[in-house]
Amino acid sequence: MEYKIFSKKRFFHNLKNLGVIAVLLPASAIGYAAKQDAASATGQQSDADTSGYERQVWVDDFINELVQQHNFNPDQLKTLLDKAEKKQSILDAISRPAERHLQWKDYRKIFLTEKRIRGGVSFMRKYRAELERAELIYGVSKEVIVAIIGVETFYGRIKGSYRVVDALSTLGFDYPPRAEFFRKQLKEYLILAREEGIDPFSVTGSYAGAMGYPQFIPSSYRAFAVDFDGDKKRNIWNNPVDAIGSVANYFKEHGWQKNAEVVLKAKVEGEAYKSVVNVSLKPEHTVSELRAVGFSSQSNSKVSGDATAMQLEGARGTEYWLGLNNFYVITRYNHSKLYAMAVHQLSQEIKKADQNG
Repeated sequence: MEYKIFSKKRFFHNLKNLGVIAVLLPASAIGYAAKQDAASATGQQSDADTSGYERQVWVDDFINELVQQHNFNPDQLKTLLDKAEKKQSILDAISRPAERHLQWKDYRKIFLTEKRIRGGVSFMRKYRAELERAELIYGVSKEVIVAIIGVETFYGRIKGSYRVVDALSTLGFDYPPRAEFFRKQLKEYLILAREEGIDPFSVTGSYAGAMGYPQFIPSSYRAFAVDFDGDKKRNIWNNPVDAIGSVANYFKEHGWQKNAEVVLKAKVEGEAYKSVVNVSLKPEHTVSELRAVGFSSQSNSKVSGDATAMQLEGARGTEYWLGLNNFYVITRYNHSKLYAMAVHQLSQEIKKADQNG
């Protein structure tokens, strides 16, 4: 049977006839490095190239895994993958994530704008009841939930225009540095599409296959998305209420501590502190250990436990920060200290603007 994109009813009727009403797709917003497909001047293949033979092996192994472990129909999968389009623009985009090239002073300007703050206040006021319910159930501050959605998709306005199938298949079969990760996400997406009863070619997202208001990758969608409005569907693609609950659930499951500090301004003394700065996103030293080498909080807040020491280049010079557990939780959403700082500071600006107005 020729694989076509048609009405959902007919699409699943035909899948059922093929014995595969059990299949199909998912996608969080992460930057990775890529190289061009062309061979180098020496005639040697670049690290980001995939030979035709290697690609076919990956495709065959992928199909076999889904058939054997998840009861997919092999012919249907092959046709689906044949219809997925390789996008050079996706390979180009993944080579230049902002976190790799921008200093904090420049990265901050992208997200800490009056327009994004006002948009956050509007979103918070429109969905205040749902946000407060999420805060009560999951313990995550409503302004943090709003800031995540604001940074990811400008409150649902910019969700991405690539077909998720194209994004994940391009990166899964034509981008060796991260191919294994994206093949896993393609597998998760196909299973998700089957679970949620969607046409896998109907969903669009980011160049990395992230989807919906909060830009969940497929594995995150399957693991953390929730039905927060009680309609018996988990829909973060078009339902902001489900997105609110899903972001809050994601943070809770990754260890968010209710009413705890996120990050604190710090000061430095001496030279020994340099050995602990920007070492890891994960807090690996106690606050006391950091203080002993000359890295300590500027405030009188009595913080304890583990923290990470950060040095950022701000608009007014070098800034020093203590990242605490909740800061690390934000980096679990996107593995970048710049991202986490932007989310935190946007959340604080939204909170202040809402209270003032």
